[in-house]
Amino acid sequence: MRIVLKILAAPAMLLLTLAVAFCTFILSLAGFLFWILSVLVTVGAVLLFISHQPLGGIAFLVIAFLVSPYGLPALAAWIVGKLDGIKYCLREFIME
Repeated sequence: MRIVLKILAAPAMLLLTLAVAFCTFILSLAGFLFWILSVLVTVGAVLLFISHQPLGGIAFLVIAFLVSPYGLPALAAWIVGKLDGIKYCLREFIME
């Protein structure tokens, strides 16, 4: 019974390997683009503060944080890391 589970786990491990590699590549591209977007939105927030619109400036700063490397890209990197951990667990199960 255990050998059947190992045979079924092998394609899942292969799919996870490909998914993690693809997601890591996309994450690196998106991180760069989000960094540029974060800088532009931060400049927009400063301009809104200068033009006496603090509510818009605060909203822009929240958006800038979400697209900065500490916001959504960090969450995506955490998810990719968890998928990578699952892949290694499957590999250990298959190799034992």
